[in-house]
Amino acid sequence: MTRPTQRAIRLHAYAAGLIGMGVAVLLAACADTPPPQVALSEARQAIAVADQAHISDASSPQLAEARAKLAAADNAVRAEHMSEAERLAQESRVDAELAFAQSNAQKNQAVNDEMLHSTNTLSDEMQRNAGSNP
Repeated sequence: MTRPTQRAIRLHAYAAGLIGMGVAVLLAACADTPPPQVALSEARQAIAVADQAHISDASSPQLAEARAKLAAADNAVRAEHMSEAERLAQESRVDAELAFAQSNAQKNQAVNDEMLHSTNTLSDEMQRNAGSNP
């Protein structure tokens, strides 16, 4: 009976050691997570591109949301919640890119509408001139 008990003790000690090492590795990984500088930089750049395109927060709720998420990401970095900061920064970048794309789509649609109107006007004028010349 002495043998199984010693063996069980060794197994428990081995398992406890493995669990302890696993916990230590997880704690070290969490403690060493650097701020998501790339994601934050990409979000700031996407917002800057939207600003350069003269997109206002009032005309684009997505851009306003991008700014809010970037501010929340900065707050999360200060609170050392790096995974949340990275997620918010990525969402901020996507919202800013969406605002830019929607603005471009609206501008392109306006150009297309103007071209269609001009084409229709020209066509009407040609038909009037064709009717007046026998």
